[in-house]
Amino acid sequence: MNLTLELDGRTLTAPDGATLGGLLKEQVPNALDRNVAARLNGRVVDFHTPIHESGRLELVPLETPEGLSVLRHSTAHLMASAVVELFPEAKLAIGPAIEDGFYYDFEVGRPFQPEDLEKIEKRMHEIANEDHPFVRAELPREEALQKYRAAHDRFKVEILEGLPDGTVSTYTHSSFTDLCRGPHVRRTRSLRFFKLLSVAGAYWRGDSNQPMLQRIYGTAFPTKQGLEEHLHRLEEAKRRDHRKVGQALDLYSIQEEAGGGLIFWHPHGTAMRRVIEDFWKDEHVRRGYTLVTSPHIAQIDLWERSGHTGFYRVNMYFLRAYEKDYVLKPMNCPFHILIY
Repeated sequence: MNLTLELDGRTLTAPDGATLGGLLKEQVPNALDRNVAARLNGRVVDFHTPIHESGRLELVPLETPEGLSVLRHSTAHLMASAVVELFPEAKLAIGPAIEDGFYYDFEVGRPFQPEDLEKIEKRMHEIANEDHPFVRAELPREEALQKYRAAHDRFKVEILEGLPDGTVSTYTHSSFTDLCRGPHVRRTRSLRFFKLLSVAGAYWRGDSNQPMLQRIYGTAFPTKQGLEEHLHRLEEAKRRDHRKVGQALDLYSIQEEAGGGLIFWHPHGTAMRRVIEDFWKDEHVRRGYTLVTSPHIAQIDLWERSGHTGFYRVNMYFLRAYEKDYVLKPMNCPFHILIY
């Protein structure tokens, strides 16, 4: 059965199961040079993915948000391949693209050090320059489970056990294979301008009862200029970090005896805060708002009526006073409704 795809006013035909890359190489070859993926009926797919439906096709340039996401997710795979070469005992968790970059979580015997990141980044450039193709493969979910169980890869096993799909996909470049839906770039040579930024601890699936993993953060861009500009912005942000500026200007302190994250405003900080608060109030009044002030606590009955205890109880703070139960207000709206 042939599929019919509409692309910029052109009609393309392909057999069911053909890859998008193969289709474009044959019928629109210059599209592969300028684009990294495509939207098929609104869903982003890469050039490796077999297609099984007709519909509308829109090309995705590398510089678009979707294209950057593909680039960064592929760079996360590149980083993982370097890590397992340099740290063969490392177990892989997940490695998504995120805003302005990517990360990958690893279970390793010791925390990564700054010199480790330098080695990993160097090996990433070497692998990228070898220009390996990304190769997609599909296999039955049960077969993948057997494979990863045999490798004692508990994180991939947990991911597979939670998938409803009967068929799953992997991506391979060089000798590295990872369980992944994609999408990815065509070849590693597309991954040239990247930087590993930091390491942090992260619990598997955000659960403190699960293993602590090592999360390496990085960023990637289509051009050297884009990468350099981003790194410059990060350096400028560090210079303006409120934690440094607050201490340097004697604005505030955090007293551990009182609790982490609780701010004690010093005279300079209180003066600054007052100016900001007065500006905020004046601007609201100038725009026709009127101000009210409400208590910081209320009896629990009010929060039960509003539905807050039903939805947010685990994140609310309760106290007992005068033989009644009170709640520290999580928001103002029930008070404002009472005033109204």
